[in-house]
Amino acid sequence: MRMDESRQGDSFVLLQLAEQRYALPADLVAELAPPVRLHSFPHTSPLLAGVIVRRGKILPVYDAARALYGKSSLNHRFYLVARRQFGRASEMSAIPVDGECELVTGEMNPADAGAPPYIRGEIVAGDETVGVLDLEALIDSLPESDAAGEPEVRP
Repeated sequence: MRMDESRQGDSFVLLQLAEQRYALPADLVAELAPPVRLHSFPHTSPLLAGVIVRRGKILPVYDAARALYGKSSLNHRFYLVARRQFGRASEMSAIPVDGECELVTGEMNPADAGAPPYIRGEIVAGDETVGVLDLEALIDSLPESDAAGEPEVRP
């Protein structure tokens, strides 16, 4: 990770999902882990790719690329391990990322009126405007069945 010290404000981790970059608040990110064995099992949650074992804990892996682009990411380089906060509960979870991650600081601006519900704001990183992901909204963005209407079951 690289640190951009030229700005004042909050810290964000920039991550690559398919062809697009997004940001997560840095205080939610625990680590960037190398690819490890993904354990999959039959289930009907389209966004859940399986689980990984990291530091002795079982972490759910959410396929963010599927929610964002309608297809799974096949070329992920790392797992970004982050804390999900929902209500009073929280859990550590992982999402596969496709490229390098970068730590930047900046001010989060409100998202455009037409932004999807999983974009909670925007930051400016260099000459690029990047959407800040809301993990809970992203994970809840898909219905319990896939686009064909049939429950998804992975072997």
